[in-house]
Amino acid sequence: MKTARSGTVYLAGAGPGDPGLLTVRASALLDDCDAIVHDALVAPELLSAVRARRAVPAEMHFAGKRGGDESSARQDEITALLVHLARAGKSVVRLKGGDPFVFGRGSEEAQALARANVPFEVVPGVTAGVAAPAYAGIPVTHRGVATGVTFVTGHEDPGKAASQTNWKALAQSGTTIVLYMGVRSLPRTVQALIAGGMSPDTPAAAIQWATYPIQRTVEATLDTLAGRVDAAGLTAPVLAIIGRVVSLRDEIRWFDVPERRPLLGRRILVTRATSQASTLSEQLRALGAAVIEMPATRVEPLDRAPLIAAITGGGLSRYRHIVFTSQNAVHVVWDTLRAAGLDARALAGIVVSAVGPATAGALLEHGIAVDVSPRRFVAEGVLEQVEPVLAAGR
Repeated sequence: MKTARSGTVYLAGAGPGDPGLLTVRASALLDDCDAIVHDALVAPELLSAVRARRAVPAEMHFAGKRGGDESSARQDEITALLVHLARAGKSVVRLKGGDPFVFGRGSEEAQALARANVPFEVVPGVTAGVAAPAYAGIPVTHRGVATGVTFVTGHEDPGKAASQTNWKALAQSGTTIVLYMGVRSLPRTVQALIAGGMSPDTPAAAIQWATYPIQRTVEATLDTLAGRVDAAGLTAPVLAIIGRVVSLRDEIRWFDVPERRPLLGRRILVTRATSQASTLSEQLRALGAAVIEMPATRVEPLDRAPLIAAITGGGLSRYRHIVFTSQNAVHVVWDTLRAAGLDARALAGIVVSAVGPATAGALLEHGIAVDVSPRRFVAEGVLEQVEPVLAAGR
């Protein structure tokens, strides 16, 4: 079923970094669209997964958009590209970090598309202002501690004569303050809040690369926050949280805990074929690793004529024993059986061996329980187990 409509731009949020936080709607559009225009903060792992899933690749357009990077595309260039692609009849996903309408300039792009009479839809994403504190073990609201939260940017339009933020009112609001994009202006922001009446001892934290395996969190007070961030060498992307809720981190911290996730900060290369990498990759990510899938092998079926002949030319009853050496072998044999109009019953009366529990599991998914499974998951192990079976006359 076609998910994305031709000539339409989808302003979609990619979430804060962890590919698992991508919404179902955004994922479906990425799998079906003609072109993807993505920001610098979209996780490379997310884009790699999209490429691996798609039978027909999408056009990929890098739109930069990283603060302070002179190589970033200008906003008018990005908008012109979106209009051009849509008018060419393509379905376009404009993929932005976090949520497109939370400090993402998505509304500006929506305005430009509306003026150009280009159809568009908005697909909300998980914003970093909620996800980053959550991954650091900091709730933005908590009963009896904070009943409100304020999102504010520390990087306002440089063309404005004065700040639009009423720091004095914010300092006295009693809400949790979540500060986006404010590393450079952090000292000035801290001074404004203290001058506005906020206690210098207010708990505060800064989170770099939130939701990524390389996430770092610095805890401080409002008065010491800028110094701690500078001393730790934190650079963008960083999000700051100011408020009493930060004190809850000691109790409910869960993500960046080395005892639970011993591979935090480690980057691991998985060289398995794409079709086999996902399980291992997920296990490594669960332990905190940053996983890069770079297949060193590719599984390609060769000439199936001998297999087809073995299955159809007199049937499999001519064989006493079949050995499956991998999950790939299971898939190839099963697909060939089904193409011949056969199923698991074709293996009745034949001794079935599998090298390793994963291969045995793949067989069981098709209703085939193995008769022989070696203690050593190599070909020699199969021979060791098969010998007594053959000697018994099976």
